[in-house]
Amino acid sequence: MPDPLYNWLTSRGAGVLLHPTSLPGDTGIGALGHWARRFVDFLADVGMKYWQVCPLGPTGYGDSPYQCFSAFAGNPYLIDLDDLKNEGLLAEPDLEPLRALPTGYVDFGAQWEVRWTILQKAFAKFLEIAKGQTQDAFRQFQEINADWLESYALFMAVKGQFGHRSWLEWPRPYRKYRTLIKRADMTEAGLAHAFYQFKFFQQWAALKSYANQRGISIFGDIPIFVAMDSADVWRHPSLFQMDTELRPTGVAGVPPDYFAADGQLWGNPLYAWKRHEMDDYAWWCARLRKSFELYDVIRIDHFRGFDEYCRIPPDAENAREYTWEPGPGRKLFEAVRRRFPNAKLVAEDLGIITDSVRGLMQEVGLPGMKVLQFAFEGATEYLPHSTIPYSVLYPGTHDNDTSWGWFRSQPDHVKTFLSEYLSTDAKDVPWELIRAGYASTSRIFIAPLQDFLGLGSEGRMNTPGQAVGNWRWRFTPEQLDRVWAERGDQLRMFARLYQR
Repeated sequence: MPDPLYNWLTSRGAGVLLHPTSLPGDTGIGALGHWARRFVDFLADVGMKYWQVCPLGPTGYGDSPYQCFSAFAGNPYLIDLDDLKNEGLLAEPDLEPLRALPTGYVDFGAQWEVRWTILQKAFAKFLEIAKGQTQDAFRQFQEINADWLESYALFMAVKGQFGHRSWLEWPRPYRKYRTLIKRADMTEAGLAHAFYQFKFFQQWAALKSYANQRGISIFGDIPIFVAMDSADVWRHPSLFQMDTELRPTGVAGVPPDYFAADGQLWGNPLYAWKRHEMDDYAWWCARLRKSFELYDVIRIDHFRGFDEYCRIPPDAENAREYTWEPGPGRKLFEAVRRRFPNAKLVAEDLGIITDSVRGLMQEVGLPGMKVLQFAFEGATEYLPHSTIPYSVLYPGTHDNDTSWGWFRSQPDHVKTFLSEYLSTDAKDVPWELIRAGYASTSRIFIAPLQDFLGLGSEGRMNTPGQAVGNWRWRFTPEQLDRVWAERGDQLRMFARLYQR
């Protein structure tokens, strides 16, 4: 067998899975300002090494960070508006509509209705007062990121012009990308979207620097697929399985499995892998280059799709009808290695994994994932004593119920097995699983913040196959302060005892 391309995971550490939208704050959604830094302080103080997030792209229908308008852009919802106020781009009355929103969950509909108007005010003020170095920084950002920013800004501007409908529903002349407007002549609507990206990446860079200085690595996540309604597909249709009328000839998903009896019909366009191979996977490498600006470690979602992917008819109502098609395999990762020899990548290898997928993972040399909930349901290779060191272990991920929610729904034999295995009376299941994870052989252990807070199903982030009502959960400052005060010493002890 060839030598693995990567073998980077050599030390132990622990961390927390928390998407930034779940942070506290008084503008209706988590942001990249004070509370993000406060969360970093918590991680550093209790001996953590990782903050894992979901994808950070701009979300559309369903609010899923796995269905974004761009694989390169950041989510303007995460821009900290109080920071813009401190820069003189907004005034307190501008923020009052958002101050009135709930603090316990994200109302994405209200964000859509209100936030864009506020961001537009900030952009107008920026045009009015920006001078010298500030203007130069914005121009430099546009120049450095022109390869994706121009098409994304134009895409969002045209989308707004046509009532935010999918580009597949735009008038025919607009469906085929072309350079309608040169960057120097970009419409104000397009320039506004470029400005939102400028502020997002500026704030994220400051937050990431703060985290790194405190010893915290940002553990990011990129979906294998991109959204059909995205600047990526609109700009590069030849990279995807589309016909001459720019209609998909097949879409992505997964067959029926643990999560969904009808499978999951994601609807993403499928890659034309032969076309990608012709230019040595240039688009994928450009995507990863931008991702490595955001993250220190990257989890690649649905790794199985690189070995073989599930192809579903474009007009299907569910994922029960499908075929398996070959993916790019090792060739893609060889191209990635040539450009990023020190990349820290993790493969999401959950679900039904074949020997062929396992073989590709061994060839490429990426650590995979293990889930304790699955372990106690019967996947005994995920038990703490059985996991291989070169892996990342979780009680559950963003797609699972919380540990309490999961345990309470289990049959008696699963509850009994957990109690016997952990030598516990199951009075504090989340913390019992956290300790077991710290003690496991896996070199990285990461738990959702909801488990540290001891939450039940009310804290669940996402239910696969459910189109609406996901991604809304947020925590409060009081919850963080309480776990910090009551469990901080215990977490420091875990880090010391288990060498994390």
